[in-house]
Amino acid sequence: MHFEKRDYSVSRRLLLLAALAPVIGAISTAAAVLLPNLIRFFTNLFFYQTLSLADRSPARHALGPWVIAVPVIGGLLVGLMARYGSDKIRGHGIPEAIEAVLFGKSKMSPRVAVLKPLSSGIVIGSGGPFGAEGPIIMTGGSIASLLAQYLHLTAAERKTLLVAGACAGMTAIFGTPVAAVLLAVELLLFELRPRSLLPVALACAVAGFLRPWVFEPGPLFALHTQLATTAALGSCVIAGLLCGVLGALLTLALYRTEDQFSKLRLHWMWWPAIGGLAVGIGGFFEPRALGVGYDVIADLLHNRMAIGVVVALLTVKAIIWVAALGSGTSGGVLAPLLMLGAGLGVALAPLLPGGSPELWALVCMAGVLGSVLGAPLTAIVFAFGLTYDSNALLPLLLTTAVAHGFTVLTMKRSIMTEKIARRGLHIYREYGVDPLERQHVADLMTTAVLSVDGEQPASALWRQHFGEHAPHRGYPVVCGGRVVGMLERNALRGREASMQTGRALMAPLQPHQVLLPAQTGRIAAGRMAELGVSRLPVVADPESMRLVGVVSLRDLLRPSGQVLHEETRRERLRGAAA
Repeated sequence: MHFEKRDYSVSRRLLLLAALAPVIGAISTAAAVLLPNLIRFFTNLFFYQTLSLADRSPARHALGPWVIAVPVIGGLLVGLMARYGSDKIRGHGIPEAIEAVLFGKSKMSPRVAVLKPLSSGIVIGSGGPFGAEGPIIMTGGSIASLLAQYLHLTAAERKTLLVAGACAGMTAIFGTPVAAVLLAVELLLFELRPRSLLPVALACAVAGFLRPWVFEPGPLFALHTQLATTAALGSCVIAGLLCGVLGALLTLALYRTEDQFSKLRLHWMWWPAIGGLAVGIGGFFEPRALGVGYDVIADLLHNRMAIGVVVALLTVKAIIWVAALGSGTSGGVLAPLLMLGAGLGVALAPLLPGGSPELWALVCMAGVLGSVLGAPLTAIVFAFGLTYDSNALLPLLLTTAVAHGFTVLTMKRSIMTEKIARRGLHIYREYGVDPLERQHVADLMTTAVLSVDGEQPASALWRQHFGEHAPHRGYPVVCGGRVVGMLERNALRGREASMQTGRALMAPLQPHQVLLPAQTGRIAAGRMAELGVSRLPVVADPESMRLVGVVSLRDLLRPSGQVLHEETRRERLRGAAA
């Protein structure tokens, strides 16, 4: 197979993934329909004692103090499901998806695909202060992973379909396909390649087109703010810093709460019930803090709530969200973060010039989301997709960038990666082009090659090339102008006086034991790792097998040295005085 230098590495397998992506998008959309209906069913069952799919808020219940028991029952049921079903349903979904991608070869179990939406429906339906996005990300990803396993795809291909299913589910819930693709890039794929980006984009696009058939068309929180004035520049910086502070406080509070639960002498199965008790008490005093709370987010964005009411409601929301999520129950983080961020904007609006109260609710909503997730581009486009408010794009950009910068400088990890790190699995989230991907074998290889004649006897080869002061431990073997393999020192050990030819002592040459000049350094490194060797010959083409160079491990280290030099070496302006 001939290799040519090109901008992207492409395989025909991309066509298979592209064909599967629309199927994944449709399946994830169907799952996204199921989850809200489960939430409505359990909301009606727990709070109104009826079997119905009517969209009713838990805040309008007539249970009185008995409402405190409802989230406890929900937490107890989910604890039992996690212990005797699958503990993978614990948590808010995205960290579990990240862990599956990076450390689990993107394999999900059928139990997770079934139990995750069911457990989330029970938790949220019993008043849990969560959103549906985390569970649907886990559910859509699980379904796609199962399909990939059924088709015997590779781990990399499973990852692509898992992320496609996860982000298609998010698209169907929120109607934000572009933000879902950016979420994949910033948080789930850990690469930016056509082989993964295109299937994810196709799945999200299909989910976006199907969404109006199953949900209300248009933005979830339609909003139109006035253009911000120049005075908003400073206001956005202040808002961004405060969003970063709030995001850091929420992250720290969540994991401090998890630490406290881990100290309990009770089995973790009981923790969601304890978290549910906190939810029930909070919901008794502030009923609107229960459940998903999309209606509360809409009221905050449209400035329909007094500041005193906002502060009281969101204080309770933050406390019960941290308590419930820290207990290890099942539920998402996006909707609570949207609510808390919008509430911060409402509280700051009287103090920030340059924009309307609605603008500050929107930009703080995005700022807190981008700060906590560590995904600023996703947060910016997500806020636009939820509202269609193009006038707010510039304030969104500045506020979210400042919030993200604050978090990067002050926090070691985000809310998405801290849980994984606590399991001893570190994630590095900076993406850059691998220096070995930017360099080709032709750029790295040594062209002044010492080769050996395969027809020479072993005794002569040892004496001429493998003696005590030999410069290399292995050499390409050439016969009749064609490379026939690599001869290593160990192959001649004990045969220093043998009359056998070097060719006879070699293992037969396989096609993947040579490199081509147009292949990348990454391919060369992978081949060496696969074969357990430190040098490979480079041939002009597979037909002639004419030797043109050799690539060694030392050659593969050069690009990393160049990157280190660029990162650390400070240079003066040319011509400046020494």
